[in-house]
Amino acid sequence: MDLQLKGKTVLVTASSSGIGRATAELFIKEGAKVAICSHNRENLLAASREIKDRYNIEPLWNVCDINKAQDIEDTVNVVHHNLGEIDILVNNCGGPLPGFFEDLYDNNWEDAFYQVLMSAIRFSRFVLPGMKIKNWGRIINITSLSVKQPADNLILSNSLRSAVTGFAKTLSNHVGKYNITVNNVAPGYTLTGRLKELAELRAMRANVTPEKMLEEMAGDVPLKRLAKPHEVASLIVYLASEQAGYINGQTIAVDGGVIKATY
Repeated sequence: MDLQLKGKTVLVTASSSGIGRATAELFIKEGAKVAICSHNRENLLAASREIKDRYNIEPLWNVCDINKAQDIEDTVNVVHHNLGEIDILVNNCGGPLPGFFEDLYDNNWEDAFYQVLMSAIRFSRFVLPGMKIKNWGRIINITSLSVKQPADNLILSNSLRSAVTGFAKTLSNHVGKYNITVNNVAPGYTLTGRLKELAELRAMRANVTPEKMLEEMAGDVPLKRLAKPHEVASLIVYLASEQAGYINGQTIAVDGGVIKATY
């Protein structure tokens, strides 16, 4: 299937590793012009080199702390200057601090607010004018299975990622007339650095090894395994395609069936 993504300008945020990086690589394979960003310069350089070695194409990269409005604006301007107006925005971010309600303070909530919700709002605000002019665009937010089934010990993620879902649904109603779609992809247990960190925390509480905890997580999934980042990225890239142009305002889980709800 030709996804008609060749030549499209794509920005994937927080994309030096994990699902973000896998997404960037799949867009490159489809012939898109791809920009990646992260707050960690060394990780960005390493990711850029590895992607170039693999595909003979070096993505545009820019250091960006997505908690900072100025960094977000600067990153979008760098992409505009080097690759043109952004056609496809993939809003990704690392997971906020784990913890139960009693463990967290106002500053933790504020950090999560800027990291998860405001980053998606700010990036979207900066790319929408160009999308409206072109009368075409895609905004895809990477959230979590927790927007449908709250995860234990992740009250910040459960709360703020659900806020992204509400933001995206509302925005999709306003920008659809410009042929711009806004959707969310909700990954389940995916083998990334974030999941390994969560497994370590849960392993300490349960007095088992992290490897054993990852096995238990996989055992909770009907498919009896953890997702690979590219399996989530595949849906993201499809949602950005011309063929997915009538999918709008949706939250689609890639969870191996672990969410118990029927809707």
